Amino acid sequence: MAAYLYRCTACGPWEVQRPMGTAGTTDRCPACGAPGRRVWTAPLLARTPAPVAAARLREEASSDRPAVTTAVPPATRRPAPRDPRWSALPRP
Repeated sequence: MAAYLYRCTACGPWEVQRPMGTAGTTDRCPACGAPGRRVWTAPLLARTPAPVAAARLREEASSDRPAVTTAVPPATRRPAPRDPRWSALPRP
């Protein structure tokens, strides 16, 4: 079901739920019965948060275009211990 928005000149906007593609250019206002014109709005296609959408695109691309590593990634350095007692701990 798609949501269609109509506007009455007297009462204001209202929303109608109908199967996609079945909405007309006018509809009767549920409050006063006057004809209201359909308001054309952008479809809500992108409700997925940006990080989730990016992860899905990466996952989809990896099936036919996997990322290829050409070099060993640089080693991560541990920060210097801030507590002097840490220096007494065994190291791997």
